[in-house]
Amino acid sequence: MFPILPANSATAASANDEGIFGFGYIGSSTYVGMTNLVSNAGVVASDVAAAGTARRDLGACEYGGDKGIFGFGNTGSVVSITNLVSNAGVVASDQAATTGTARRMLAACSYGGDKGIFGFGNLLFSGYTSSGLTNLVSNAGVVASDVAAVGTARRQLAACEYGGDKGIFGFGKTASALSITNLVSNTGVVASDQAATTGTARSNMAACSYGGDKGIFGYGTGYNGETNLVSNTGVVASDAAAVGTGRSELAACEYGQDKGIFGYGHDGYTGRVSITNLVSNAGVVASDQAATTGTARWNPGACSFN
Repeated sequence: MFPILPANSATAASANDEGIFGFGYIGSSTYVGMTNLVSNAGVVASDVAAAGTARRDLGACEYGGDKGIFGFGNTGSVVSITNLVSNAGVVASDQAATTGTARRMLAACSYGGDKGIFGFGNLLFSGYTSSGLTNLVSNAGVVASDVAAVGTARRQLAACEYGGDKGIFGFGKTASALSITNLVSNTGVVASDQAATTGTARSNMAACSYGGDKGIFGYGTGYNGETNLVSNTGVVASDAAAVGTGRSELAACEYGQDKGIFGYGHDGYTGRVSITNLVSNAGVVASDQAATTGTARWNPGACSFN
C-alpha cells in the first residue's frame, strides 16, 4: 500500500551529489560570471564561461529537489536578476522576468524539500539600507513577489537548510555585526528572531547543510575561521575553533549528499583567494585543500544540484 501522508506535509529534502560556485568579484570594479562545479568527492573544477550577467553579492539555493538558482546581486547597481541551474549543472541565461525588490548582500536556502527562499539584504548600491524582505522560489524555479519583513532587517548574512526540510538565516550586520537567527518552516514561513543564539556576532560569512539534516555557519568578518554547527532542530552551537585560512565574503554548498564545502573569499592579506575547505558528514571542517582550480574571487554564490 502507498503511505498516507498528512495534509500539508512537506516532501523530505533530497540530498544532492554535486555543487556549484558562481559569479563574484576580482577587484578594480570587475564583476565576473564564471562558475565552478564541485564533484561528489568535493573536487572543484576549472572555470566555466559566464552565462548570465556578471555580478557579486548574490544569493543561491537549491530548488526542485535537484536544481539550483542564483539570484539578485550587484552589477554596479542592485539587481533582481536570476539564473537557473539545471540538474546537470548548466547555468541558464538571465530569466526574462523576475519579481522581487532588487538588492544585494542577501542570503538564500532551500526549504520544504523542493523549494527555496531568498531573504534580507541591502537595498542600495552606494550606502546601506538593510531589508528583511523574503521571496519564495517554487519547485519550478519561479521567484515570488516580496513577503513583508519578519525579524531584524540586515545584510551580509548567510542561510542554510536544516532538519531535512527547513531553513535558517543567521548572523549579518546592521550598524554592527549580529548573531541573530531566524528559522524557516517547511512551508517557507520565516519566524521572528530567536531569543538566544550562540556564536560570535559577525557578517560576510557562508553556510551550508551537512549530514543530511544539519547545517553549519562559518568564517566571516575579522577574517576568522570560526564555525557554528546547526542541529536538526535549528539550534546553533557555540563557536568551534578556526580551521583553515580565515576569510570573509566566501560561499558554501552541499556536495556528496551529506557533506559541505566552503570556498573562495577574501583573506585580508593576499586579497582574493580560491581556497576551499571540506566539511565532513559529522560537521568537521578540514584544512585548506592543497590545490583548488578556479579564478580567485570574493562575494560569489553557491548551491548544490543533482
